[in-house]
This record gives sequence, C-alpha cells and structure tokens, in this order.
Amino acid sequence: MHTNTLLLCIFLLFRVIVAGNRDNAGDSVNPFTPKAYSIRYWKKQISNKLPKPWFLLNKASPLNAAQFAKYIKLAAGDQESLSKEIQSFCSSANLLCFPDISSSLDKHGQDVQFSSYMSKNFTNYGNKLPRGFDSFKKYAENENLPVNSFRQYSRGGAGHDDIFSTYAPNGNVIDQSFNTYGTGLAAFGIGQFKIYGPNVNVPNLQFTTYSTEGVGRKQSFTSYTKDTNSGSQSFTSYARNANGAVNDFTSYANNSNVLGSTFTSYGESQNGGGNTFNSYGSNANVPKNTFKSYGLSGNAPFETFINYRDKSNVGDDSFLSYVDDPNSGRAHFQNYGQSFGEGSDGFSKYGSKITDVQTIGFETYGVNTTFNEYGKSIPTFADYKNKTIINQLSSSLMGKFFRENMLKTGTIMPMPDIQDKMPKRSFLPRVIASKLPFSTSKIRELRKIFHAGDDSQMGKMIGDALVECERSPSAGETKRCVNSIEDMIDFSTSVLGRNVVVRTTENTKGSKGDIMIGSIKGINGGKVTKAVSCHQSLFPYLVYYCHSVPKVRVYEADILDPNSKAKINHGVAICHVDTSAWGANHGAFMALGSGPGKIEVCHWIFENDMTWTIAD
Repeated sequence: MHTNTLLLCIFLLFRVIVAGNRDNAGDSVNPFTPKAYSIRYWKKQISNKLPKPWFLLNKASPLNAAQFAKYIKLAAGDQESLSKEIQSFCSSANLLCFPDISSSLDKHGQDVQFSSYMSKNFTNYGNKLPRGFDSFKKYAENENLPVNSFRQYSRGGAGHDDIFSTYAPNGNVIDQSFNTYGTGLAAFGIGQFKIYGPNVNVPNLQFTTYSTEGVGRKQSFTSYTKDTNSGSQSFTSYARNANGAVNDFTSYANNSNVLGSTFTSYGESQNGGGNTFNSYGSNANVPKNTFKSYGLSGNAPFETFINYRDKSNVGDDSFLSYVDDPNSGRAHFQNYGQSFGEGSDGFSKYGSKITDVQTIGFETYGVNTTFNEYGKSIPTFADYKNKTIINQLSSSLMGKFFRENMLKTGTIMPMPDIQDKMPKRSFLPRVIASKLPFSTSKIRELRKIFHAGDDSQMGKMIGDALVECERSPSAGETKRCVNSIEDMIDFSTSVLGRNVVVRTTENTKGSKGDIMIGSIKGINGGKVTKAVSCHQSLFPYLVYYCHSVPKVRVYEADILDPNSKAKINHGVAICHVDTSAWGANHGAFMALGSGPGKIEVCHWIFENDMTWTIAD
C-alpha cells in the first residue's frame, strides 16, 4: 500500500515538473536536462509572469539527461578524462571545437585537383615534386571548422605550381598552417592564393618560413580573406634569403573587420625581387599590420604600397627596421593610409641608412608624425597630407549608428548587417562550466582540454576572450563574463532587480538595406534608465560579455519594408544619452559627426545580442 502511494506521488510530481517545463509550442522538456533546469531557474529568480525569453532559454545546453550525467562526472574528475572525450562532448553539447586531423599518407606524382575537399593534413605532401601543379578549388566549401596543415608542402619542388582558388569559402573559423611551405631552394613555380578564405568569420593563417630560399618563385594573394570578421595572418621569415622572389598582395583583406597581419623578418636578405601591396586592407575596419625587420639587409628589393588601407576606419601599422640599410632598395607608398578615422603608423629605423641610389616615396599619404630615424638623404613626400581625409562615410558605418530623432514612425533609414557572424554554440550547464578553468592563469589547462595548440586559432581565441573578460571595467561600468544562462540571470538581476525583461531584435530581415520605422514604443515610458547589455565572445562554448549601461533609453520598433510597408521585423534599439567617456575616434562620431559628450548615439541590438531592462 505504501509502495503504491509512493509511486503515485512520484508520478504526480513528475507530471507537475513536466507541465512546468513546456515551451510555447506545447512540447514537453525532459525535467532532468540542462534546459529544464534553466527554465525552472528563470521561474525562481524572475518575479514577473511575463512570457519567457525563448531566444535565451533555447541557448541552453542540448545535452540529454544521460549525456548530462556523463559529462558532469567527467568534468568533476580529472581534466584529462574530459579531454579524451572532447570530440564527442563538443558534438553532443553543440560546442566550437576543431577536429583532430591525422597525417596524410597520400602520395602522388602527377597533377592533382582537390575539388570540394574537406579537412586534411598535407604534411610533407608534394615534397620535391617536379614541374606540374596541384589545384585546390572550393576546398572545404561551407565547412564550419576547416583545419588543414600544409607543412613542408612543395618543399624543394622545381617549377611546381600550387593554386588555391576559392579556398575555404563561407567557412566559420578556419585554421590553416603553411609552415616551411615551398622552401628549400624551390625553383621558380608559383603559389597562387585567389579568393582565399572569402566571407570567413575568423581566419587564422600562419605562413612560417614560407618560400624561404626560393629561386624566382612568385606568390600571389588576390582577394585574400576578403569580407572576413576578425582573425589574424602571420608571415614569419616569409621569402627570407629568397632569390628574385616576387609577391603580390592584391585586394588583400578588403572590407574586413579588425583583421591583423604580422610580417616578421619578411624578405630578409632577399636578393632582388620585391613585393606589391595593392588595395591592401581597403575599406577595412580597424586593420592592424606589423612589418618588423622587413626587407632587412636586402639586395635591391622593391616594395610598393598602392591604395594601402585606403578608406579604412582608423587602423594601426608598424614599420620597425623596415628596409633598413638595404642595397639600392626602393619603397613606394601611393595613396597610403587615407583613413576615415585617423590611424596610427609607426616608422622606426625606417630606411635610416639609405644610399644615394635608394628611393623611398610617399605619394598622397595620410596623417603621420612618427618617422623615427627616417632616412635623411632622399626622402620623397609628394602631396603628403597634414590632416585626416574624410570625404564620405565608410559603407561599414552606414546605418550602424543613428540619432534618436530618427526613431519616428515613417522614417526611412539604412540598417546595417545585424546578422550574427559568430559560430553557432550553446551554453554549458552551470554545473559543468563551474568545473572548467576560466582564467588566464589556467589557460594551459583549458587549451589542453580543448586540444588547442599555443599557436592555433583555438588557442588564440581562448586567450583573447579571457583577457577581455579580465579587463578592468571602464569608469562607471559594472561587467561580468557569464558562461551559463543562470549566471546571466544572476548578473542582470543583481544590477536591475528581479522584475526584469530581456529583449533582442526578432530576426535579421532588413539588414544591409533601407527600412521604414513603423510603430514605436519607448521602454519604461521612454525615460532615461539603465540597462544590462550582453554581447557574445568567441569561445568554445557560449560566453557573453555583460555590462551595465547607465543613462540610456531603450526602444522597440516595428521594422517595415519601405516599398510594401509590410512588417518584416521587430527591432530593439538602445540610445546612449551620455557619450562623454567615448573616444574621439569612435565610429559613431565618424558616422554622425560631432564628438564625445556632444550628442546621443543610438544603435540596433544585433542578432543574438540582448539587452535587459526593468519591466514596464
């Protein structure tokens, strides 16, 4: 009798839990999953009965009950146990992890075409090949996480051509390593990178000792990493000791967002040959490039920078010991650095020992006052600008920022691309996230768990996110990085109280085009209030950088097609009333004019970002 009563009570309790965990479509949620726990936590911590934010709760871990129990046990034990299961963990928990690729044992002696190929390790592939070519066309197309290693590829080849055409298009986070590629007296031949990594979210490309000691070899980078978001390129000891090598960078990293390139010991002791940077980093947003020991001890090299960083937003370039003490070398900068926002260029020991036959020319060069130890013999500055050139706004800023008076019914305005460019991931359950290291002091342990090498994109990605999370808050800012739904709820309610609402823009329709503002509502009566804004960080699992934003007004607006007047979206916009602490070079002031503290600045909440406010 007692047993039957107990079973009945358990059954009824189970029914109550299940009933309390139904989503809008009426589908039940298993009460023992991470998502069910997040739903219960929301009910417990939020005091109002407003509709639940499914755009947030659906980011909960997709682990089922059995998987949840398994990985809790692994995370609670030694970290090596979880590391051994990392590929299955990443797949089950919807995380961002690079595949573990094995070495290639393939051999070939004829021309080969790799079309629509997937991740592979090409170590020692094509070593000492005779004349011929390998074609990589649409390699890793639409692959989310392509990882390829081209170590010692084409090493010692004679006249061998390597053609990378439309390589890794539309990838999310690509990690490619070209170490000792085409080295060892590889005679003539070409290495062609055409439309390499287009529309990629976060490229990480390493060219270490690339084409070193090559003879007459030509490398061509055309439309390389165009339209990418963030990421980095590293050219270390590129074409060092090369003889007559020619390298062309045409339309390299154009329209990119915060892309960094490092050229260390590039072309050092190079004999003849040269490098052309044509339309390099044009229309980019905050490009950063470092040329360290570039062309050092070269013999008659040439460097040409045409339309370099032209029409970009800000930017930062460093030329340290660049063509210092070359033999009859020449460097030409044409239309260099004509940024919308004043950038930063450092020329230290640049051509400091130039000879009478060396030519260094700057034609239509943007702002710069940092020519340290610049050669005094024959410097040429044609039409050198003494102020920033701002003729029109960069297309990347159009619509990204706007004034508050534009939020009126009937206003037609441009909308930026609000699409989330980050890879799709889920939160970890709080009980698992709390067991994993999450600090720069334990970064080696975290990299080991996720199989991330020190020089890999995954390793850099983890390090960058942790550094940003540990950055000291700005004046008046309260910030926290959260790696679970429960942590986000706790932080937001600690700032705003328990009677809160979280909002995001409904979809991405209207992006990169003109829109019309329909009906509009000011949150909390349109009064100045405070909010908590949360933005994604790039990390193996979902991590949000959340911070309090004082003195703002928040709006909801129907977004209409300007031609049909049909509703296509429901947007959330936030207006920063106090901009006095913003930098003078902030993109908002480049787009709208004026300066810090003189105007309010508004922007849309992008896809998968969110803002929390006190409920109306």
